[in-house]
Amino acid sequence: MDLHVERYGAGKPAVFIHGASGSSSSWYFQKEYLSRSMEVILLDLPGHGKASGDGCDRLEECRDAVHEALTTLGLDRCYLVGHSMGGAIAMLFALTYPELLEGLVLVATGAKLRVFPEILQGLLRDKEGTVRKIAELAFSRKTDASVIESGFNEMMKCRKEVIHRDFSSCEQFNVMDRARRITVPTLILCGGDDLLTPPIYSEFLNAEIPDSKLVRIPDAGHLLMIEKPAPVNRAIESFVTENRQAVSSKQPGNREANP
Repeated sequence: MDLHVERYGAGKPAVFIHGASGSSSSWYFQKEYLSRSMEVILLDLPGHGKASGDGCDRLEECRDAVHEALTTLGLDRCYLVGHSMGGAIAMLFALTYPELLEGLVLVATGAKLRVFPEILQGLLRDKEGTVRKIAELAFSRKTDASVIESGFNEMMKCRKEVIHRDFSSCEQFNVMDRARRITVPTLILCGGDDLLTPPIYSEFLNAEIPDSKLVRIPDAGHLLMIEKPAPVNRAIESFVTENRQAVSSKQPGNREANP
């Protein structure tokens, strides 16, 4: 299953997985900022962006496609950053291949993803109207209208059949009884105004995942990495830096000197 891959910058690799109806362009602001301090690897899942295919019926298929892509890239260990559906894929990856991860960044996601019935029912009948509703729910009401319109236009680039598969696979996803088994360091980011995956979803993940930290971004909705890129970028950069320092301090020969 082919994914489209783009690589920017150099350093510790961080692989970014977009959400339902999205593409690698969802991470534009992260690519611009974070590629100065790490290697940013952007993926287009099957049927999205520049990737061929018709999407996936189950998120486990996407997880396996990501694993295949990372193997092809020759990545030994990396950070995995996932938004919404991409966060669900990242969690499945962490539960299956923890040895391949330095850490996990979960953006506006949950251990179970609830999909409004009118979205699933409406996508195939009225794509434009339904995507308009999704866009209205996906952004904070405090977000500029031009940003919301741009987000709507990006979602419309994805075929309705692929978007329907995205949301159907999200509806099947549930790791509420397994989230506590995620063992890698995890940063959880949520928008304070998120209506699609409300902050309570992230609070549950924070309570369940042993080595996790929760950062709430005010005045942001479900697409917080687009609405509030600066605090999102700083949080990811700090997480990677602090985690790298923690790992380094545990290496033999790096013990602190006694006072």
